[in-house]
Amino acid sequence: VQLQASGGGLVQAGGSLRLSCAASGRTFSGYIVGWFRQAPGKEREFVASIVWNGGTTVYADSVKGRFTIFTKSTVYLQMNSLKPEDTAVYFCAADDSGNYKYKYWGQGTLVTVSS
Repeated sequence: VQLQASGGGLVQAGGSLRLSCAASGRTFSGYIVGWFRQAPGKEREFVASIVWNGGTTVYADSVKGRFTIFTKSTVYLQMNSLKPEDTAVYFCAADDSGNYKYKYWGQGTLVTVSS
C-alpha cells in the first residue's frame, strides 16, 4: 500500500490545518491508520489512530481535545488550536494486522506553527 499524506503548511498559533492520507489504488477498509510526527531533533511520536472498520480512535495526550482523526473516503487529521510545539513533519501509516504494527508509511508533510 502506498500512502500519500498532504495538507501541511504554515499557520499561526491558534490556527487550524487539515491533513489527509490517501492510499493509492485501494481503500483503507480493514486497516488501522495512524498519524505520527517528528519534530526537528526529536524522535517520531504517535499522534492519533483510527480503525477504518468501526471507527475506534486513539489520541496522544498532547493532542486530545485539539486534534480529530476521522474518515470520509480517506483518513483526515483535523488539527485545531495549533501550538508552536506541534511543528513537525507529519506521517501517516497503515496497519493491516489489527495489532497497531504499522507496516506501510507515507512520506511526510510539514506542519509549521508560528508563534
